[in-house]
Amino acid sequence: MQTDTQVQVPRRLVLRHRELKPSLFCMQFSQLSSTLCRRRRRTGEAGASKSSGVCVCVCVCRVNISQKIREGYRSVNLGLHDWRVNCEGIAAFFCQSNCDRDTYMIWVPVPYSCAHRPSAAHSSTISNSSHHASGQRICTPKVDIMFMKTHKTASSTFLNILFRFGEKHHLKFAFPNSRNDFFYPSPFHRSQVKDYKPGMCFNIICNHMRFNAAEVAKVLPADTSYITILRHPADLAESSFHYFGRIVPLTWRLSGNDKMREFLTDPKLYYDPEGFNSFYLKNLLFFDFGQDSNLNPDDPKVDEAIQAIAKHFHLVMLVEYFEESLILLKDALCWDMEDLLFFKLNARKGSTVSKLTPELRAKALEWNAIDWKLYQYFNTTFWHKVDAYGRERMARDVEELQRRNAEMASICIEGGHAVDAGSILETSMQPWQPIGEKSIMGYNLKKNVDKAHGKLCRKMLTPELQYLTDMGVNLWITRLWGHIREILHW
Repeated sequence: MQTDTQVQVPRRLVLRHRELKPSLFCMQFSQLSSTLCRRRRRTGEAGASKSSGVCVCVCVCRVNISQKIREGYRSVNLGLHDWRVNCEGIAAFFCQSNCDRDTYMIWVPVPYSCAHRPSAAHSSTISNSSHHASGQRICTPKVDIMFMKTHKTASSTFLNILFRFGEKHHLKFAFPNSRNDFFYPSPFHRSQVKDYKPGMCFNIICNHMRFNAAEVAKVLPADTSYITILRHPADLAESSFHYFGRIVPLTWRLSGNDKMREFLTDPKLYYDPEGFNSFYLKNLLFFDFGQDSNLNPDDPKVDEAIQAIAKHFHLVMLVEYFEESLILLKDALCWDMEDLLFFKLNARKGSTVSKLTPELRAKALEWNAIDWKLYQYFNTTFWHKVDAYGRERMARDVEELQRRNAEMASICIEGGHAVDAGSILETSMQPWQPIGEKSIMGYNLKKNVDKAHGKLCRKMLTPELQYLTDMGVNLWITRLWGHIREILHW
């Protein structure tokens, strides 16, 4: 009698699964493994071998296909064939990418510090920390960094800063495999890291994820600096609704020109906690941190989660004070001012931004009450850090950063400002657009930039997806989705 671990997935099916329809691919895998799963349940076997992990993956695939389809029908209340196929396709990707690998993956602790350190320490202006007697403190730039990339919070701009810093110091990034996020909205797992093996050393992790502190800690050194960024929840709600609203099926029932107003007037009409992609519409920040975004704001779990976030993250930046945030980062990580240079990436045209009245802003904060609570807490801690740094000193440093950024803009950017997507000349400079419109602006690189600045200018202007590709990340799922959108004119 063949044992559980002896049953093998047919090699031809594994090698050629992309030729199959998504639904057929998962169905064939499910049929192959159903007997194994039932046998494991009967015997109570945990399934610790690598081959038994295939069975676990398939079972998860079956559950999530049916779950995603049910969510799709519940969200739309329409049995449209195209939507069913779309749900099955999404579920197929979900299955292939989110196998439960804990059944066979061993964790090997990351060394305390495995970073490729910069060649020499350098002096920095005085802070409240200990410093050299001459008035300069001597420190070494910190290079082990976890950046929790939250949604619609200028995080793409900060990613560009991190990419350039990492290349400057020859650091190793923990990148996702096949797409530009760690299979969001699934909680982060170390197996999602490209080419991950237990005990591997990484310096920086910074792509979109749903935060999972325990798993992140297994990828990075113990002395890693944890950084994130928040945005005022009313503005975040408007931006998220604009960018993601079209992929939340319940919002398709909204009519008229001012869909944001209609939604905020009675959001419960267009929101199902279990609906497909519903997390984009309520307490998105809290959800990004791996928390339950549908809790009552007064639930003690909310305060406990905020305290846990405060414990994990050394610096929480604010979009509204982005330059001040960067100066605090420079001080905390012992970076140079030149490391902070940036151009604003992934910005929307002003004409596409809904102007929220005070009444609508209040409704947005009421609907996103947990995010508002989170933001208020870290807004307070942020200004405590600014006070500790010194308000006058902060103002001088921000002015210096603005001067340097303006200087770089005059050197690098044709016309000195961002332009509409249709006016961007190079394909390599085209940013990713939301479904249904081209509202994200970009830049044209100046012609004949001098050699001293040419490489830096191009890197500062390169959108996130293109930069990831330049750094060797395989984005085939993201690219495939882009081609599908082109075909459907989305």
